[in-house]
Amino acid sequence: MTEPAGSVASDNNDRFVRFVLTDAGNNIEVPNWSLASEKLGLGDHVPFKIWKKTLHGGKQEGSTLVGIEAGELSVLVIPTRGMGIYKATYRGVEFGWESPVDEIVHPSFVDLTGRGGLGWLEGFNELLVRCGYEWTGHPYRDGDRIFTLHGRAANTPASLVTVEVERQAPHRIKLTGLLKEKTFAFANLETLTELVIEPGTGALHIHDRLTNKLDVTSPYQIIYHTNFGRPVLGEGARIMAPVKRVVPLSETATKNLANWQRYSGPVSGIAEDLYGLELQGDSKLRTLVALVGPDGSNGAAVRFSLDQLPFFTLWKNTNSYQQGYVTGLEPASNYPHPRKVEEAHGRLQHLGPGATQAFDVTIQFLADRSDAAKVASEIEGLQAMV
Repeated sequence: MTEPAGSVASDNNDRFVRFVLTDAGNNIEVPNWSLASEKLGLGDHVPFKIWKKTLHGGKQEGSTLVGIEAGELSVLVIPTRGMGIYKATYRGVEFGWESPVDEIVHPSFVDLTGRGGLGWLEGFNELLVRCGYEWTGHPYRDGDRIFTLHGRAANTPASLVTVEVERQAPHRIKLTGLLKEKTFAFANLETLTELVIEPGTGALHIHDRLTNKLDVTSPYQIIYHTNFGRPVLGEGARIMAPVKRVVPLSETATKNLANWQRYSGPVSGIAEDLYGLELQGDSKLRTLVALVGPDGSNGAAVRFSLDQLPFFTLWKNTNSYQQGYVTGLEPASNYPHPRKVEEAHGRLQHLGPGATQAFDVTIQFLADRSDAAKVASEIEGLQAMV
């Protein structure tokens, strides 16, 4: 097996070949790199290509981007923005959304305390963004401390980035990143993020492990803010979910509760709706929520475990295209209220000294009516258990 040009470190064993693209501990940063399946002599399954590049110009100066192209699925990941997933394409359909933020903004250009703690929005344009882990939710001030919108993870560059490829077919690809949230006297959290893709399939599998490195118990919060715009989102698009209860979390959501599952077209200046969904899981507490496009020909499902992520928020922002026409499907450890509110309602989670909590989320892309029908049948089966 030949090592691709440009990689500076690789480990080989009987199961996989591994390449290190970033390693802060060893002062390693590979600015541009590529790998193709044929270079590894893997011609027995779906061909793939993996690459990394460093971006230049404007507010994206210094941002890094990793692309994985495997069969009919391709995905773009941003190591400098908390390993967020920028966009994905499956069978010619692009998944993501059109944010007014049209560059992959480097965290050095984001002032989280700006706009009264809403500065996080200056870089927000991803398909999947991790909100957390020390805190999430709306900004607020607690004495001298400012808890900014949705925490710091999304604006934390990964300290370690590796690519692993399994030697045996189907040659699963694993992209790993290490996020560190460390503040003297306050927090010492590390999150090892994993994105796994099996060439020939249409799903992204996320397996994250959050560890409290302190010798005392620490609170944590996480929201997997998964966002979709057109072509999946449009007038007549709908949400499918096995719900026990739907709770409006905003004033406009209370007024629009009867239509929480349906989407209008873009309307300039419209206020966002926010709903909390109490979901039904199977015998192992696994569940899913799906967004299906206006004509039922495409969509996406978000799968997760209620044991790990017991709360779910549906965000509907049907503003104009220019202002960001988007909806968010958000499995989480809590609702997106200020941390003090979640703590008061017993929804603030904690990790003991040295403890680790895993989070598993799968984004399944639905490319045709058959895919959507299978997911609908699965959701109906869970709904029958309510």
